Amino acid sequence: MSGHAHAPATATGRHRRRLVVVLCLTAGVVVVQVVGGLLSGSLALLADAGHMLLDATGVGIALLAAALATRPATDARTFGLLRAEILAALANAVLLAALGVWILVEAVRRWSDPPEVATGLMLAVAAVGALTNLVSLLLLREGQAESLNVRGAYLEVLGDLLGSVAVLAAGVVIATTGYRRADVLASAAIGLFVLPRAWSLLRSVLDVLLEATPKGIDLDAVRRHILGVPGVVGVHDLHAWTITSGMPVLSAHVVVDEECIADGRTGEVLDALGACLSEHFDTDHCTFQVEPIGHGEHEAVGHR
Repeated sequence: MSGHAHAPATATGRHRRRLVVVLCLTAGVVVVQVVGGLLSGSLALLADAGHMLLDATGVGIALLAAALATRPATDARTFGLLRAEILAALANAVLLAALGVWILVEAVRRWSDPPEVATGLMLAVAAVGALTNLVSLLLLREGQAESLNVRGAYLEVLGDLLGSVAVLAAGVVIATTGYRRADVLASAAIGLFVLPRAWSLLRSVLDVLLEATPKGIDLDAVRRHILGVPGVVGVHDLHAWTITSGMPVLSAHVVVDEECIADGRTGEVLDALGACLSEHFDTDHCTFQVEPIGHGEHEAVGHR
């Protein structure tokens, strides 16, 4: 028996307008950085442009996934397309990792013979990128705590901001000392920053796809709260997982005493369980199977 209906909107969907603004800002800067990188000869600018292009792609995927996630559930897909957001975050993480590898390979290739760089243009374009990234970062700051897709976009924009700072620093070094490898070093720094963040996002996505217990939910604590409800004498087959960002789900077999069943109070027990888990664990979609004492002996063994 389910105590609550499905959530009407996903975490990504609640921040859709801000994602659209970030998408437009990012796409505009990509064009500026590609042109600036080609004209100035800066690998760091091209690396930052590539990173921002993936940002734009990732945000576009997130927006598409958020739209798909609003489609109603059907008998064939009882949760609708909510997992589309997680698949979008997976694609984003893989693209981010591929970009990090390409940047490092290109940096190694250029190390022995770094090209000339037009530092004036390099610095101007990097400054535009840094300012735009800062604005985008502020727009996504709130939503990144709620949605994996928004978090992915936030991490990418954060990487872009630091990348723009690295490009600015490299431009200053080249302009004042003539040390051209500063551009290569800045590129490598961007690549080294990208890779661990891609892994962080990928690990969070895999936790959802592998139906790991959501962070912040202690199943031992959940079990204690369930056992604390009057009439409940046991709980087993307790599971918690995540459908999509901001939507944890929990199910359990709850054993109640004979008096509770005889008095017809199982409905009260279900209401108390739903209210308890919603209040203490922020889990609104809970499914409970109410059982009499001894019923568990007829079930398959090996469940916790």
